[in-house]
Amino acid sequence: MSFLTRGCRTRHVRFQWTPLIPQPTRGVKKGPPKVERDDKGQVRKKKQKEGSSVFYPLPQAQLNIPLLQPPKPSLKIRAFDAEKISENMVGKTVAFEFSEHDPARKFGLPKKLLLEYRVLSKPYTVIRNVTLDVVGKLNQAKDSSSLDSRYVLTGRSGAGKSSVLLQAVEYCSQRKWVVIYIPRGVNLVNSSTPYTYDLRTQTYLQPQFAFQTLQRTLSVNSSILSSLHTTKKLFFEKRELPVRSSLTDLIAIGLKDASSAPAVLDALMAELGQQIKYPVLLAIDDFQALYCKTAYKDPFFTTIRPYHLSMPRLIMEFASGKRSLAKGAVLCATTDSDPAYPVPLELREALQIPYEHPQSPYDKRSTALVDYANGLTPIPVPEQLTLDEAASLFEAWKEEHVMAPVTYDELFLSKYTESSGNPREFVKGLLSTLST
Repeated sequence: MSFLTRGCRTRHVRFQWTPLIPQPTRGVKKGPPKVERDDKGQVRKKKQKEGSSVFYPLPQAQLNIPLLQPPKPSLKIRAFDAEKISENMVGKTVAFEFSEHDPARKFGLPKKLLLEYRVLSKPYTVIRNVTLDVVGKLNQAKDSSSLDSRYVLTGRSGAGKSSVLLQAVEYCSQRKWVVIYIPRGVNLVNSSTPYTYDLRTQTYLQPQFAFQTLQRTLSVNSSILSSLHTTKKLFFEKRELPVRSSLTDLIAIGLKDASSAPAVLDALMAELGQQIKYPVLLAIDDFQALYCKTAYKDPFFTTIRPYHLSMPRLIMEFASGKRSLAKGAVLCATTDSDPAYPVPLELREALQIPYEHPQSPYDKRSTALVDYANGLTPIPVPEQLTLDEAASLFEAWKEEHVMAPVTYDELFLSKYTESSGNPREFVKGLLSTLST
């Protein structure tokens, strides 16, 4: 016996084997649910259990109950009419009647305006003194070059710049202008659409956004574009377009091949800039985003400059006067509520916007952006609504029954005072009564 085992007792241990039962774990994907089918192979619909919390619409016959009928509005609000905009309409509320081919319906709306209009049965707007100012400048621009009509709406956040820009778009649309409206210019630089590098132009093309712009421009201005023709023979990668072709045929090339949409859009803007039959309005909201740093990156993960992207570069060339429209105007609006894309220093100096913080003499300025911001004319939008404008807007919201039934005189004065007359804050104050 070895000395290692001397004096040790062996101990027998009995082990019992038990099979492991798999336990259900969270996040495990189950197989597809069983689908019951009838003799014809169609899926059978499951019957809803009684007492379940599912809301069904009332039948049409039961909607005649007086309790369910909305009260008849006592305030008659006129529709927005470009022919009737005058000094007598200042301070009055009008309703937009968006038709099937309206620019606001096809191009879209700014996000904050869209959320506001969803609360109302109809989109309302107030005619202000700045509206007459913008309309007067557009009337002068309809017979002159856009070199003299490059305007930017400026003002405090919530002052109503987007609303005034939409009024100008609707005005020009009703006056038979060619309207190209970009309500969310930030989408041109926030890397929300694909892009490709073009060796020919040494820029980054945005074919999808150009394709959508062509499609919406054709839908809004189809009758006008069909009467305009090209002035020269145009060549594209896969086909060519002869002289005197309709501009609708030109757009059709970009709609058939999305890869050629940026070149087609550039040719379309060149043709629209030469014709003198119809004035053209190029309207852009979130204009300051085109002068900020973009979210696009090159293969070396370096930030792409905005003027190296095809869509921002096209707009900035018309805004700076490098390219022009024979008849028409460029009207833009800045947005101060987006902290990711503030108004840059180059654009702030060109538009004479006061600085929010003290500036240092060592602040760098991009010479390219200074060149693209040259010649822009600011149109300041008042920060406050007048009492007549606020009262007219209050009456429209009251007729929509979006406010709690309280004493309206005190409510109007309190919300107007709390918001300091700021249009957006005034509307937010009215909506806040629903949560109290």
